[in-house]
Amino acid sequence: MDIKMLVTIFVVNFSYITLNTIRFMLTMKGYRLIAPLVSMAEITIYVLGLSMVLNRLDNPINLVVYALGYAVGISVGIKIEDYLALGYIMVTAILPSSTEQLNLAEILRDRGYGVTQSFGAGREGERMILEILSPRKNERSLYKLINEKEPRAFIISYEPKFISGGFWTKKVRKRNN
Repeated sequence: MDIKMLVTIFVVNFSYITLNTIRFMLTMKGYRLIAPLVSMAEITIYVLGLSMVLNRLDNPINLVVYALGYAVGISVGIKIEDYLALGYIMVTAILPSSTEQLNLAEILRDRGYGVTQSFGAGREGERMILEILSPRKNERSLYKLINEKEPRAFIISYEPKFISGGFWTKKVRKRNN
């Protein structure tokens, strides 16, 4: 058993899949220059790793190590993407309507979040609806703040594909240039 070869196979496939995961995230978020550059490195590494395994199919451990590199690469790629926290999120917080919650919109605005406030009717009465735009890097602290102020809040989030208009447009343009 060639330990050096197994380590090389693992590292090569780990690198390929980590880059693959990051490139996919960059592509989905519209990074049109860096995503193709990452893909060039990614495919070069892929061809090297695959050829190493295909040329040594007599040892099944090579294939197992290749698959292990794949699995670990996906996990690390996701952690890197979470760390980079590229893009923005749109959070809808639905709160039981009361005077106390009226302050939450102002608290969020004071902390730099874009907030649109409206009211709706829920099963148990009137509800305050907050639509909140935030950089993804602030996602966890936003959830924590909402839950501190109103633990009964119903929160749902998604990533907007397109942002136009409003006071956030200037901030978004600045970050994308």
